Amino acid sequence: STQSTWGILKILFANMAEQQERAFQKQKIFLNNKKLNKNNRYWKNVGLGIKTPRTAIEGTYVDKKCPFTGNISIRGRILKGTVVSTKMKRTIVVRREFLHFVTKYDRYEKRHKNISAHCSPAFLVKEGDQVTIGQCRPLSKTVRFNVLAVESKSKVTKGFVKF
Repeated sequence: STQSTWGILKILFANMAEQQERAFQKQKIFLNNKKLNKNNRYWKNVGLGIKTPRTAIEGTYVDKKCPFTGNISIRGRILKGTVVSTKMKRTIVVRREFLHFVTKYDRYEKRHKNISAHCSPAFLVKEGDQVTIGQCRPLSKTVRFNVLAVESKSKVTKGFVKF
């Protein structure tokens, strides 16, 4: 009896470490789910050849908008871009650059779009990182994408390099 009480308290203290909101955050209980690990943590594979990160499976964070541990399905477009800003809470701004053809001058011009995307606590994202984002239902006024994978910024810098 005391051992089971201690186990419950241990789980509660682990959850308290992740509690940063005013309301108590907890995962919804999914009854017929086969993918519950030893901490009774729900996680899923989003498909599309994207692996579920280890931090999503073994972590203790609670995020209902996470595509791996929450109730969000990825459908529609899969895009790649560069992280421009990480100043918002669990939201990043991704810049996508493309070329637009101007027929009058028979040339291309550079253009870009900034896209807001929800970033799960499973990822540690810094400015300059390359991210893969997937379209989902609207999560807020401007956010319609979710981060699926992160490639760290390479060591190559802009400019000339010694041979």
